[in-house]
Amino acid sequence: MLQVEGVHKSFDDFKAVDGASLSVKEGELVAVIGPNGAGKTTLFNLITGQLRPEKGRIIFDNVDITRLPAYRICRRGIARSFQIANIFHRLSVFRNVQVSVLSQRQMSRKLFRFSGRMAIQETNRILKSVGILDKAAYTAGSLSHGDQRILEIAIALGNRPKMLILDEPTAGMSPEETTATMGLIKQLAEKEGLTVLFCEHDMDVVFNVAQSIMVMHHGRTLVQDSPEKVRQNQAVQEAYLGGDYA
Repeated sequence: MLQVEGVHKSFDDFKAVDGASLSVKEGELVAVIGPNGAGKTTLFNLITGQLRPEKGRIIFDNVDITRLPAYRICRRGIARSFQIANIFHRLSVFRNVQVSVLSQRQMSRKLFRFSGRMAIQETNRILKSVGILDKAAYTAGSLSHGDQRILEIAIALGNRPKMLILDEPTAGMSPEETTATMGLIKQLAEKEGLTVLFCEHDMDVVFNVAQSIMVMHHGRTLVQDSPEKVRQNQAVQEAYLGGDYA
C-alpha cells in the first residue's frame, strides 16, 4: 500500500531524513522506531505532505504522491495523528468528529449553516467505535489526556482513511491507558480494514503490536523486518535497543 523510496529532507545543514525507505503492506500494523532525532516525525511529515522531499519517491496505493499537497494526500486515504493532540478544544467532542466527516465529503462550506443536522449517524458511529460516544456532548478541551488522543483518532477516522498514521499515540499515557489505546487501534484496524503506520517509544507496545518494524538511525533506514528479526539484529541492538530486547 505504501512504498517510500530513498527520501531525503534537510533543514539547513542538518539531514533529518537521509535516504530512508519503508514498505507497508495493506492491512499491516507497521512501527517506526529510533532514538530521538532519528527522523521519524520528519518521515511522517514527508509521507503526509506537510513537507516535500528533496529526493526520492513516495508511492501510495499505486499512485506517486511525492509532490501532492497534504489535503490531496488526505483525500487519497491517508489520515494522521500528531505527537500533541490536534483537536478543536472549544468545540464539543461530537462537533470535532462531525467537522471531519463533512470535510471528507467536501461539504466544508456548509459546516456552520447546516452542520447541526448533518452526518449525525456517521459521527455517532465513529464515536461509538472508539468508545467515547458517551462523551459526545463534552467540550473537547475538558477531556482527559488519554481521551483527547482517542478523539484525535476518531477525527482521523472521519476522513474514511485507508491508512492511519499515528505519531506516538500513547505519549503521556499511563500503562493502563497505553494498553487500552493500543488494543483499540488493533481492533479498529481489523474492523475498519485499516492499514496502520505508527511511531512509538514504548518498546513493549511496539513488539507486542507491530507486524513489521522499521528502525531509523541518523535519518536512515537501519533495517525493516519482523519483530523477532529486529530484536535479534546486532546493528539495532548497538544503535538503539541495548540489551533489553536482545
